[in-house]
Order: sequence, then structure tokens, then C-alpha cells
Amino acid sequence: MLAQSPMRTNQAIMSVADLGAEDRTIDIVLANDAHGAFVWGVLDRLLDEANCSVSGVTASGFAAMEAAVFAYGLSVGGRRGARMALANFWRRVSHASVFADDRASLLRSILEQSIDLEQIRDEGCPVNLGVLAVNACTDAVKIFTSDQLSIDAIVAAATIPFLSLPVESTAMSIGVTATSSSLRLPRQLKLAIA
Repeated sequence: MLAQSPMRTNQAIMSVADLGAEDRTIDIVLANDAHGAFVWGVLDRLLDEANCSVSGVTASGFAAMEAAVFAYGLSVGGRRGARMALANFWRRVSHASVFADDRASLLRSILEQSIDLEQIRDEGCPVNLGVLAVNACTDAVKIFTSDQLSIDAIVAAATIPFLSLPVESTAMSIGVTATSSSLRLPRQLKLAIA
């Protein structure tokens, strides 16, 4: 069923460029588990803004996988590369079996086909990626960046509570990510958001 709002607008939708805004560099925080396709749309829309560049992405949940694909795409092909990488990633997700017994292995496989971690870790990568995961035993939040980034860390951030077993990592035993409403952010990050 398609719902349509009875309100209509006569205003044209304008981009930031139309408003005469100066070039901007932004950092993005993505904490989204239930609406991964929405995150894809937001990232895709940001790529339309010629005056806006992304210097950092910190993500949890399934958005961590999208953030890794976004960073990889930007590093290998700029805006067009990011758009293609995200489209290919979602194509792989849509073709994946919904009846998979081990969802973490399925996510790992899709991610391994979609990114090259060395490219994301490279100092020349235009986006600094941070992935938030939660320790399954202590509920401690760990932010994985640069050399700490691994497929396991990204998959651990993306696994769904009670549907997947915790992902073991050499850095720490990490389990499922918290949702945006229950995410306990490090003090420094809380201060930056406030």
C-alpha cells in the first residue's frame, strides 16, 4: 500500500550548492540498524552535493558495513566509485539467501566481496572510518579505526542481537552492536555531540 500525504508544496527542492553555500567538509555518525536502505539513500544524496565532502564516518549496526563500502568506494573511484560500490553491495545483499543458517558468515562473505580493507586503512583514503562494536561480555563500546579495522569488527558491529552468535576478535571479544537508542558512547564522543 502506498501512502501519500495530502500536503503539496510549490517550492522547488534546492541543494546546498543552490543556496550559495561554501565548500564544506563533514564527519558523519551512523547508528542505524533497522533501516539500512535509508542509510544508503542518505549517503547517495550526500554524494550529489558537489560542495560537500566527507572526511570521517563513524558507524554502528548494519550502517558499519555501508560505511566501510562507502569509504572504500570513495578511495578507489571518488563519488562515482562510492555510488557504484554501494549499489553493488546492495545487489549482493539482495541476492543473498534469507535462509542462511549463519548470518554472520553470510555478512562476512558479502563484505569480503565488496571492500578491500587495505584500501580503507591507507593514509590516502579520503574518509577516516570508525566502527563501533560492543563487547558481548562487558557491554564496553570499542571503536575500531585504521589498523584495528577488520572484517570481524565490521561484521560484529552489524550482527543482529539474538540472531547471530558473538563474533570473536583478537582485539576483544565483541558481540552485537547496540542500537542508537541504547548506545553508550565514550565520554569524548558524548562531549563532541553535545
